[in-house]
Amino acid sequence: MYNMNDAIYQYVLEHTEAESALLKELSHETYQKIYHPRMLSGHLQGKILTMFSYMISPQRILEIGTYTGYSTLCLAEGLAPNGILHTIEINDELEDFINKYINRSPLSSKIILHFGDALNIIPALNETFDLVFMDGDKRQYREYFELVIDRTRQNGFIVIDNVLWNGKVINPEEKDEYTESVRKFNDFVHNDKRVENVMLPVRDGITLLRKK
Repeated sequence: MYNMNDAIYQYVLEHTEAESALLKELSHETYQKIYHPRMLSGHLQGKILTMFSYMISPQRILEIGTYTGYSTLCLAEGLAPNGILHTIEINDELEDFINKYINRSPLSSKIILHFGDALNIIPALNETFDLVFMDGDKRQYREYFELVIDRTRQNGFIVIDNVLWNGKVINPEEKDEYTESVRKFNDFVHNDKRVENVMLPVRDGITLLRKK
């Protein structure tokens, strides 16, 4: 469950397949050198993303929010043989770091890295996606969703990160811009008849949507 105690979390990790050497190194260097390392998906969430991807075997994946590329590499593992993953990162200062790890992956030829505002980049992508992972600016989740829903195939999936926002969404006294945006988006998508939804209490909360 959300906020599981340290002993339970450690037990979960011990009974989850280990990270690859490349992912472990990426994680370690992110925590050493990059601002806000908690933004990294990490071992448990990364493995869940990999499993989602393998289950779907997508031809096309869209990721909004690359950060240092951990989730990118996890999602790419399940791509169909001729599949492509488009990933969008707004912070171009991370370009060398991201490319360092993507280029070392055997999946590098399947990954297309874009820098800039996802709200501008997504409309220019002439693709229909089987799987979308939203992990960008939380204040723009509704806008991302409206851009991707028509670009997601029927019975395709949209995975949304940080939907619990460190538990703040259930505290009515938390009224900052980010919390309010996540809270409103959660309510909106729960009532959107275009999708079927389930919220998973993993890490900072993941919502899984199936487009009807």
